[in-house]
Amino acid sequence: MSRLSHQQLRVEFRKLLASESCYHTASVFDPMSARIAADLGFEAGILGGSVASLQVLAAPDFALITLSEFTEQATRIGRVAQLPIIADADHGYGNALNVMRTVAELERSGVAALTIEDTLLPAQFGRKSTDLISIEEGSGKIKAAIESRVDPELVIIARTNAGTLSVEHVRTRIKAYTEAGADGICLVGVKDFAHLEQIAEGVELPLMLVTYGNPELSDSQRLASLGVRIVVAGHAAYFASIKATYDCLREQRNVTCSTSDLSATELTHTYTRPERYQVWAKEFMNVDE
Repeated sequence: MSRLSHQQLRVEFRKLLASESCYHTASVFDPMSARIAADLGFEAGILGGSVASLQVLAAPDFALITLSEFTEQATRIGRVAQLPIIADADHGYGNALNVMRTVAELERSGVAALTIEDTLLPAQFGRKSTDLISIEEGSGKIKAAIESRVDPELVIIARTNAGTLSVEHVRTRIKAYTEAGADGICLVGVKDFAHLEQIAEGVELPLMLVTYGNPELSDSQRLASLGVRIVVAGHAAYFASIKATYDCLREQRNVTCSTSDLSATELTHTYTRPERYQVWAKEFMNVDE
């Protein structure tokens, strides 16, 4: 069976963005999950930053994973993937110059697309983890990403948080990132279709929506009509693997305990120990994560 090259997968992803349909991503976290997703007919997969942090560090999503660690995991997936992979590249691991390095490394890993967000990461002293950088800095990062890519088919998606900004401010950021050369816009925090309609009006670039399974945004046809081409509902597959691993090992050891009925989310919380990081953030950074 012939294999698609990384460049061909990028071309396929651009076809998705240019279509009039809405596609739901598979959450992929290792080579096996990427092969499974392709075999089941998913049009695209995504390596989430939070998932990579869990997979590589067993740590919560506090911007602790490094570019090299994330790229290593993306490269492992890229070796076998036969569906386009989107890399959640967070904030690009630093300033605009760091973004250039991020794009160079992830392009070589074989991903078809990557998102660069305008969140102020890692959280700064006395600042919330949801604070955003300025529009000017965000635009500079997108321009740097475009400048750094070698393969013009690699898709650069600018991401912003619609849940923390007014509609007018979101639209201003979308306009700025469009002018900076982004190939698409990723939105998190969209509440419902009324909210999305306000934001999407007049937007020319394809939209990617991170819904976290929001039932108010479940109509794929309506999403498509508003320019949404990619939907990330969450990373249920990875959390299911955590639950399956726990249950299998517990049964192997014949252990009966109070944690036997914990959900995947509860298990993740138990074993990433986020309280430790919250205490450290409060003590050393004057913030409460």
